[in-house]
Amino acid sequence: MEIKVAYDRILLVKPRGKRGLGFIADTIPIGLEYIAATIEKEVKDVQILDLELEKQPFQFFINRYSPGIVGISMSATEHKEGLRLASIAKINRITTVLGGYHPTAIPGELLSYPQVDIVVRGEGEYTFRDLIRRGTPEDVLGVSYKKDGVVFHNDDRSCIEQLDSLPFPARHLRRVKYRNHMYRDGREYDVITMSRGCYGKCSFCCETYMNHGNVRFRSPENIIDELHEISDYHQGKPLKIFVTDPSFMSTPKIMDRLCDLLLQSGLDISFSVMARVDSIVRNPELVKKMCAAGIRSYELGFESANEDILNDVNKGITLGLQREAVEILLENGANVSGTFVIGLPGQSEADIKNLPVYAKQLGLMNAAFGIATPFAGTEFYDDLEKEGLIFDRDWTNYDEMHSVIKLDTVDPQRLEELQTYCLVRFWTLNTFLIGLSRKLDAGEKISLKQLVDEVASKLRFARDAGLDLRGDNVTDQLRVLIEASVDSDVEESNRNIAIHDSVELSRFLTILGSQRIQLSLSLDDYVASYIIEISSKRVHQVKIISEVANDASMTIKVDLENTLNQFNNFSILRMLNMTSAAMQSDGITEHFNKLRLFTALATELGWPYLKELLKMRLVI
Repeated sequence: MEIKVAYDRILLVKPRGKRGLGFIADTIPIGLEYIAATIEKEVKDVQILDLELEKQPFQFFINRYSPGIVGISMSATEHKEGLRLASIAKINRITTVLGGYHPTAIPGELLSYPQVDIVVRGEGEYTFRDLIRRGTPEDVLGVSYKKDGVVFHNDDRSCIEQLDSLPFPARHLRRVKYRNHMYRDGREYDVITMSRGCYGKCSFCCETYMNHGNVRFRSPENIIDELHEISDYHQGKPLKIFVTDPSFMSTPKIMDRLCDLLLQSGLDISFSVMARVDSIVRNPELVKKMCAAGIRSYELGFESANEDILNDVNKGITLGLQREAVEILLENGANVSGTFVIGLPGQSEADIKNLPVYAKQLGLMNAAFGIATPFAGTEFYDDLEKEGLIFDRDWTNYDEMHSVIKLDTVDPQRLEELQTYCLVRFWTLNTFLIGLSRKLDAGEKISLKQLVDEVASKLRFARDAGLDLRGDNVTDQLRVLIEASVDSDVEESNRNIAIHDSVELSRFLTILGSQRIQLSLSLDDYVASYIIEISSKRVHQVKIISEVANDASMTIKVDLENTLNQFNNFSILRMLNMTSAAMQSDGITEHFNKLRLFTALATELGWPYLKELLKMRLVI
């Protein structure tokens, strides 16, 4: 039966501007794809715009598609951009609808703007479908709207219990090709949602008000069917799929069945999931099966190394459970990442500085440190609001990279510096080597170029996560980089990972011979010098000191302020560029040693790089 709809041309929009640590993996607007799939058989035209990647302005698409209604999915950091797009739509006399976590939390505030007509709260598939069918928000569950200047909040819509009833996301409507910037393993990238909701009650998490603890899981058969569809969409190529579920292992029985189907499927898929620490500990045999089925990358929310703080935010785990979960995952060859929150009430600077040390002690291969952010709608926000501790009302700063609350222990600028401190102190050479060695088979080694690529990818991650938002205090951030580098030597000297055991360096070391190489990073009076002692057979020691040593066979000095502009466009070529430019010769012997280093680098990383450098007439 044909269904008559009030709106038959729909434009669904992801704005530009989703930034910060919490959104780094949120690259594909799967929520909009679900909505499009739910309504596309009832309308003449539905389009999805990802304005992060589109080259044309929004008005171009309005002119092209002539929509009657525009749906904009927003995060907190997209607050201003979403309102700007709504203004453009309203000028063109188009009905505007905002949805997502942020609008769900503050529908009244958003409706105070004249360009906003309707806010969809909670899950949007059936709510948006009802809107386009009826042509009016009146009596549509789950919406807030304005009428004659008065704001109305209709009753909530119940969560969708039978997720199998939803059509698969409309991937065929994608106008752009998505790539994952965290993993560069040659696999094509996609996302999938297997369940919705989380049983956790963390006070700072948006899931608590979005799904109200209502966890629902799709059937394993339904999930497998979608995975085959995804594989077909990517023409059978190997895949890396990020699972959007906030609590992946909520239903162990269903997950066990899914693993059976994955092992039988013949699909070449590597999965990355988010899981709770307690779920891992309760299901060690299931974890073993999951890893065998290709579910090998796990992100766990550790949040703190202090049990009192864990209790304060209702995390529901202990430090003992944290350690046990990591041990279980590592025993099964999993890639283990962890997230930590800095700037929680009661945290001291010493507590924060200990977090990267603790992360390394746990054995994590990746770690991220986000600034405590009171997202609207959370218990954390409500508590801080009552105490008058929120000082920044600019939603675009609610990105886990900016400090927006008052703390008795750390001032806001220092807290932002400490985030950089944690990243630098965790991401040491040994951290990279440990992670790489766990991925290698016995006796296998990677090339120096692969190591450099790995380091570069983490720098890109830092940039994309929002370090480029630190524009007002970059110099202070660079001082923190030096501070963290020197402090990290305390625990790094004890880890003592042999680089030549996991990286193929025989040719590189043969060219260089016995050397004591010094790389000195400086900014004003701050110095961090990396001392690398090598022979033609092995790397003997890597040490970090807070001064420039006088006994090095070669010294490469890098003024961080002068190299800052190179960061945003990081590449191996630019790295060589900076390294070469820093080789200021103090004598014939040192000049010769630096020439050997440059030759060794060019040999390992590729002679085309050397050719390009020679064209630039750089001085060695």
